Amino acid sequence: MYTATSSLNILGKEQFELKLSFVLISLLLLVILGWPLYSILGQSFFTDEGSFTLMNYAEAFSKKSFYTALGHSLTVSGCVAFFATIIAFFAAYGLNFCAFRPRTRSLIQIVLLLPLFLPSITYGFAVIYSFGRQGLVTQIFGRLPFSIYGFNGLLIAGVIYTLPPAFMIMNNAFAYVDRNFITVSKVMGDSPLRTFYQTALRPVLGSAAAAFILSFFLIFTDFGIPTSIAGRYEVIATQLYAVMMGAIPDFHNGSVIAMVMLLPSILSVIILRQCERLNFRYNKLSKTPPAPQILRDYSFAAFYLLLTLLLLSVFAIIFIVPFVQSWPYQPVFTLDTIKRVFAENDITGTYLNSLYVAVLTAVLGTALCYLAGMVNARSHLAPWCRTLMDVFAMVTNTVPGMVLGVGFLFAFTGSPITNTFAILVLANIVHFFTTPYLMAQQAFSRMNAGFETTGALMGDTWSETLRRVVIPNTFSTILQMLSYFFVNAMVTISAIVFLAGARTQVMTSKIKELQYFEKFDAIFTLSLLIFLTNCAVKLLLDFWAESRARRLKAQQD
Repeated sequence: MYTATSSLNILGKEQFELKLSFVLISLLLLVILGWPLYSILGQSFFTDEGSFTLMNYAEAFSKKSFYTALGHSLTVSGCVAFFATIIAFFAAYGLNFCAFRPRTRSLIQIVLLLPLFLPSITYGFAVIYSFGRQGLVTQIFGRLPFSIYGFNGLLIAGVIYTLPPAFMIMNNAFAYVDRNFITVSKVMGDSPLRTFYQTALRPVLGSAAAAFILSFFLIFTDFGIPTSIAGRYEVIATQLYAVMMGAIPDFHNGSVIAMVMLLPSILSVIILRQCERLNFRYNKLSKTPPAPQILRDYSFAAFYLLLTLLLLSVFAIIFIVPFVQSWPYQPVFTLDTIKRVFAENDITGTYLNSLYVAVLTAVLGTALCYLAGMVNARSHLAPWCRTLMDVFAMVTNTVPGMVLGVGFLFAFTGSPITNTFAILVLANIVHFFTTPYLMAQQAFSRMNAGFETTGALMGDTWSETLRRVVIPNTFSTILQMLSYFFVNAMVTISAIVFLAGARTQVMTSKIKELQYFEKFDAIFTLSLLIFLTNCAVKLLLDFWAESRARRLKAQQD
């Protein structure tokens, strides 16, 4: 029989294990996050001889090309964020305020989120092959009145790239808007415009600002899209790559550019904190479905149809090129292109490398974020310990992938993990740490606070309580975390473009290499393979979660 003393001993052991987890997580994040950032800072302020200097900044800021690239990045990012936020707002508004069937809503969401399963570097090539001189859309409707390269191409590809995350933010915000206020506003005699502002726009202003800032940050720091379609329209990301990977690398100048890229990230976090004050909080939400309105519903149906056609017009080419003889000159169905691509470019080995890195990133990253979330939400450690976990999450969320890659290059060159899969996995984990960590934290916060105490009183060790109670109650969240890490590890290029070598080449770095040889059939074949792999893994994990949920519900009934 267990006494109160024995249960307290078990709880004390639990806290020891959580303390050990906290120490190990903190040390790991300090090494793979703190050390790379410190290395960039050192490179920007010190000479090769180790003396402090401001000449690195003076030299970088004296170049006209630096201001040109920075101005281009700010212009493109602002325009992309504006259009992506507007489209995302109305896309989310229609799903939540129109009387669509559940299956229609699900289909629309799937279409809007499909770009997430493709690497950003593919977007530029897809836009070229769709709207370029020999593009699919061009052949159907004629040439566009403007060039697709430079600003125009960056704008189109950037909106496609940032639309899914902006839509997710807006759709989540509208899910917490009470539709009954529309009726109240109409009863009070408000005009349609005022009703729209008071019941739809005003409650989600904070989320709209967050969607804008996120879209701005994503496109400002992205390397994949500019490297494929920017042409001579140089932006800050391509300038950083050129400085770091040119014929004569300039690490000091590169570190200065990396530090400049950090500034919008830091400002983004500060502004996002302020934007939270704009959001409304309802005491009780109405679950009443929207009332049908023919004009409104059909107008939004036409909007979704147009949006779907635009997205498909861009990405359809990815599903066409691998299955024709030679696009656009011999558009005859054949599997010879796929066979040739796999035979000539060692795609199989590269694909297995990507799978290996993605699986390791998913498993190890999920374990790390899960423990970090547990330290924050389920431990009785000092408040500063939990705050430190939040600080790590905030910092990782602000560091652009390219800056992180540069930091890893400076920090770990010559170390045992150089040119290994380990450095790619670590870079991916720290790059995508924030969202899975928040998933775990929220899941633990919703759990019964007495699970661990009950387990201790019943004689279970901490590990047994974790295995029998905690993990089963957060299993769906674990699967979501695995999915998030896996998909992002498959499509990322910004964080690993400086780190992948010949032996550790992954699919996205291979696409970057194939660009130089203009092997676009191989590029689209790899992109299609990445897309199908991500879809398969996502569907498998979702099916696993749904099957388990149905099984648990059947047992309870």
